Amino acid sequence: MSSRIPGFYKLGPEGRLDALERAGVPSEAIEGLRSEGLSLPAADLMVENVVSTFSLPNAVAVNFRIDGRDRLVPMVVEEPSVVAAVSNVARLARQGDGFLTDADPSVMIAQIQVVPCAHPEATLARLCEALPRLEAEAHAVHPRLVERGGGVRGIELHHRRYEEDGRPTEDMVVVHILLDCVDAMGANMLNTLAEELAPTVAEITGEPIGLRILSNLADRRKTRARVRIDPQALATEAMDGLEVARAIAQAWRFAWADPYRAATHNKGVMNGIDSVALATGNDWRAIEAGAHAWCARDGQYRPMTRWEVRDGMLEGSLEIPMQFGTVGGPIRVHPTVQHNLALLGAAGARDLSRVAAAVGLAQNLGALKALATEGIQCGHMRMHARTVAATAGAQPHEVARVTTELVRARSFSVETAARALRQLRGEG
Repeated sequence: MSSRIPGFYKLGPEGRLDALERAGVPSEAIEGLRSEGLSLPAADLMVENVVSTFSLPNAVAVNFRIDGRDRLVPMVVEEPSVVAAVSNVARLARQGDGFLTDADPSVMIAQIQVVPCAHPEATLARLCEALPRLEAEAHAVHPRLVERGGGVRGIELHHRRYEEDGRPTEDMVVVHILLDCVDAMGANMLNTLAEELAPTVAEITGEPIGLRILSNLADRRKTRARVRIDPQALATEAMDGLEVARAIAQAWRFAWADPYRAATHNKGVMNGIDSVALATGNDWRAIEAGAHAWCARDGQYRPMTRWEVRDGMLEGSLEIPMQFGTVGGPIRVHPTVQHNLALLGAAGARDLSRVAAAVGLAQNLGALKALATEGIQCGHMRMHARTVAATAGAQPHEVARVTTELVRARSFSVETAARALRQLRGEG
């Protein structure tokens, strides 16, 4: 299968589906994407109080080569320019080695809180002595997971203290159970594990149990992506490529130094990752929470990526926790999710997380390149122009000509679009 489909963005939706089928996407997935997607009865099984379904654009990013393999990437996103940006960066990256990625095993953490804890040292000692018993009980909770190659990977004990000026301090002991969830995101398995072991922890410690729940700071389940770009590919009419590369690295240093900049920098990364998560039925809120918590691990909120010019090349990398799954939850219920996974050819949760990391890194580079050259608003508004034209009342056959006029005028207001539409229709 080839992900390089020149002119893909110029086609209509049906033409794009035809092009995807010619590129090697299974015909069953193509026919599924032509269907209406999530039915009302299926939606009613997913959440409470359903009255209808809500649609978002389901797009495909092209040009990606990840670990030597061409990938077509489904993305669900409402923001203009995201899909175009990652596809364009993927085209630049495939001139070299493309994106190189790797992912840790799918180890997540279940937490059992012992609180209040009057004598934390003694409580820790009792738990430490009972670790063989706790591990044996933990292993027995999910026997089918063990058959699939997952299971408990250890138990850790932590002393935590709540301290805040003007408030009483509170000591607690927290039990961390490490579980390899294989291809599941793992929330239900982790919560079950914590609740099953909580009575044993209470018996061992003689202390009351507080919360029993997973942690979404999945720092044992990190995914990494990296890319090298020849600066010549970044050149614009106004700037040579090396100048652009250095400006991108400088923009990254701004994000490293300033949390206000880092927040917007990382939002751009998550534009890509969240879009893949939505398209594949994953919990994008959990992924966001873990990634942002990881970025603050040294006491200051930092960027998720790193960009620098080295040996004449622009080098980028990303490392964050990634809680993706390819089984369980809405993944089995939502038909479009199944078709998107078939389009992507996802080979399990770790493979999916590597693809998402590459997309996040690509989106970040697209945003930094725009910031370093023409500014973010110009390119973004060019992509947004079609929505502005439609808002002004343009019909599908009129959108392209109204959009062209907005770009020519460098004005993207609804008023400008309405004026262009009146002129197009000969209404004065």
